[in-house]
Amino acid sequence: MARAEARRVAVQLIYESMLGGVGGDETMLNLLGFLPSSDDARYIESVVSGVAEKSGELDEAISKLLKNWTIDRLARVDLSILRLGAFEILYREDVPAAVAVNEAVELSHVFSTEESSGFINGVLGNLARQKGA
Repeated sequence: MARAEARRVAVQLIYESMLGGVGGDETMLNLLGFLPSSDDARYIESVVSGVAEKSGELDEAISKLLKNWTIDRLARVDLSILRLGAFEILYREDVPAAVAVNEAVELSHVFSTEESSGFINGVLGNLARQKGA
């Protein structure tokens, strides 16, 4: 499975978690139609659990970059994508910031609106610049 596919599953699991779901192997099986390889499963588990663990820090970083907007007003799917992208930028040394931003924008094309893709690109691009990436 490509990393992009693993990200797609991860953002869906993050979204499900925000809505009170528990995710796990059964959800991955339903999303993919098969269980991912051990490498992909480790990546998915790492980012989903990392986003859950660091959600307060991620939301704070995202909130600082919102102009005339609050995190509570964001569509949950957009927030899920932003959290995944921010987690990769801030905490995953193996993912270049530019890749995290681009992949988040691609996820927004799949799961959200055209307007959201520009918004997500702006927020995560600014976060990457702040980090110096």
